[in-house]
Amino acid sequence: MQPIFVGDVQGCGEEFAELLDRARARFGSEFELWTVGDLINRGPDNRGPLDRVRELEAQGRARYVLGNHEMSLLRCWLGLREISAYDSFQDVLDAPDADEWMDWLRRRPLVCTGQLGRQPFAMVHGSVHPSWSLADLEQAAREVEVRLRAPVKELREFLGGPPAPDGDRLGRLTRGRSVDPDGAWSPDEPTGRARPWHEAWSLQQHEYGVVYGHWAMQGLHVAPGLRGLDTACVHHGRGRQGSLTAWLPDPKRERPFDVPDEQFWSIPARRAYYARRDASD
Repeated sequence: MQPIFVGDVQGCGEEFAELLDRARARFGSEFELWTVGDLINRGPDNRGPLDRVRELEAQGRARYVLGNHEMSLLRCWLGLREISAYDSFQDVLDAPDADEWMDWLRRRPLVCTGQLGRQPFAMVHGSVHPSWSLADLEQAAREVEVRLRAPVKELREFLGGPPAPDGDRLGRLTRGRSVDPDGAWSPDEPTGRARPWHEAWSLQQHEYGVVYGHWAMQGLHVAPGLRGLDTACVHHGRGRQGSLTAWLPDPKRERPFDVPDEQFWSIPARRAYYARRDASD
């Protein structure tokens, strides 16, 4: 199976369909899709990407982690958040099977792990605590996932309640971009003494790699042990070219997270979808 890691889709259904068509043309059914979260929101087509990923997952050929936009959708469904003028997932909420979809979504993982060549790795949407080992990361994700899969009343209390350790971990995994010297995370671009979370993580010289998304303003990030795949497909039109990016590591390479690495596909955005910049992108 050829692993194909895909960056933030955010409702860009045409580009996602083109990427899948390209994968089928090259690999037939011999590929496995790994999506970094934010499959939905801000773009025009949410159900298309969701349907395609769910179908592949049912066949044992897809892995999907939750991102901050999936969390926003769940909060709207629970009545904890109003839909803003910039959200586009009303189609999911209005569907007759919305409750069933929400139940499926909240049972997706926050972190998926595996091995490429000789390198273990994790896929997460936002960020990882700089000091976490792979085992620490998996444990943190599993503990939060239990909260997300709780009965609806308990889920509403968790997502709508005051900050707590599990909520802090959920935020780091789905929204983190920077960390301060003590390792506290922030969704903002690094300023002052803060630095990008992956820079602090790299200093720890971990043996595992990380595939992530969430950081459209950063763009494609290729560094030892790191593959950041959010290339702003839905933000095309902000004075730059947006695209949907996929990473296709060579499964025969012993250390696929080494650099240089040219194993990427780029699907250009069809048009400008979303023109507003804010910290929740």
